[in-house]
Amino acid sequence: MNVTDPIGDMLTRIRNANQALKTEAVMPSSRLKVEISRVLKQNGYIADFYVDKSEGKPVLKVQLKIVGKERAIVDLQRASKPGLRRYVRGKDIPRVLGGMGISIVTTSKGVMAGHEAKKLGIGGEVLAYVW
Repeated sequence: MNVTDPIGDMLTRIRNANQALKTEAVMPSSRLKVEISRVLKQNGYIADFYVDKSEGKPVLKVQLKIVGKERAIVDLQRASKPGLRRYVRGKDIPRVLGGMGISIVTTSKGVMAGHEAKKLGIGGEVLAYVW
């Protein structure tokens, strides 16, 4: 299967697993997906993630987080799409739900949460919003 938007596919797999009350989302791995997972874990949206290389091609396994009876992730939304890239300056990084969520931004210093990029004053491509 050829996917034109691997990041959108990743977010959809996490969203679907989350809504189906699964404990894990499985997807093909890439460095960008691992970095996005790292940001999600740092901000408390997922429990853990790891790359499984046992069956040939590397597979990223994301452990979803449950807080009480609620899921940590309410929703994920793709911001920048292959057909319409969304770039912002450091001071223009959007707040998600008035600071209740995070934006994931890829910058020249790597992938990070929007509030970190804003603190450093560096902009980049807004990949997704998570709340």
